[in-house]
Amino acid sequence: MDKKNALRAGALAAGTTLMMLLMTSPALALTRDDGDYPGPGLSVGETLGLYVAAPLVLFAIIAGLVMALDKSDKRV
Repeated sequence: MDKKNALRAGALAAGTTLMMLLMTSPALALTRDDGDYPGPGLSVGETLGLYVAAPLVLFAIIAGLVMALDKSDKRV
């Protein structure tokens, strides 16, 4: 009985996914809207700094502050 339910759930999930994909329309990203000016792109360094370095630095700052301001008992 479990195999039958799993097969039914898988078929339902696959059918739902297929219908969602078939019913979606393309984004039409090739045609520009009025006032749509994308501006210059980011360089590789800017992209790595913005999406890799900045989150790592923020994580390190927050983790450091949490460890420095920890008021819990130091005995383990």
